[in-house]
Amino acid sequence: MTIAIRYYTQTGNAKKLADAIAEELGIEAKSTDCPLDEKVDILFLCNSVYWGGIDTKVKNFINKNASNIGALVDVSTAAFTESSYKQMQKLTAQVGVKLCDKEFHCRGKFAAFHKDRPNNEDLQNVKTFAKSLLK
Repeated sequence: MTIAIRYYTQTGNAKKLADAIAEELGIEAKSTDCPLDEKVDILFLCNSVYWGGIDTKVKNFINKNASNIGALVDVSTAAFTESSYKQMQKLTAQVGVKLCDKEFHCRGKFAAFHKDRPNNEDLQNVKTFAKSLLK
């Protein structure tokens, strides 16, 4: 099974989650600036909700790499919204990418809100989540 991890972050929150998954699975997390060079069975895509939506750079990454994504796992942070999953459903459906029915979401630090997030518990939880999907 081939697995890849990509992240897009403006504040560092999504990178923390991506790095935790990478540590657990023993593979490198890369920015969405790095395209998928080959088809992967599972893509962990770590992103954050900015101003209520998925960033254009994440949308562009999915559009450009859709043919190389077997299944996408949504991993997100946000200060205020619950997750990016519903928006990710619409986006992946438009380009024909299978979206995993399980997601991981935690609060993310933004200005004075949730200063300690993602915290150590969040990072352990995302590791457990990633490992559970591969069983």
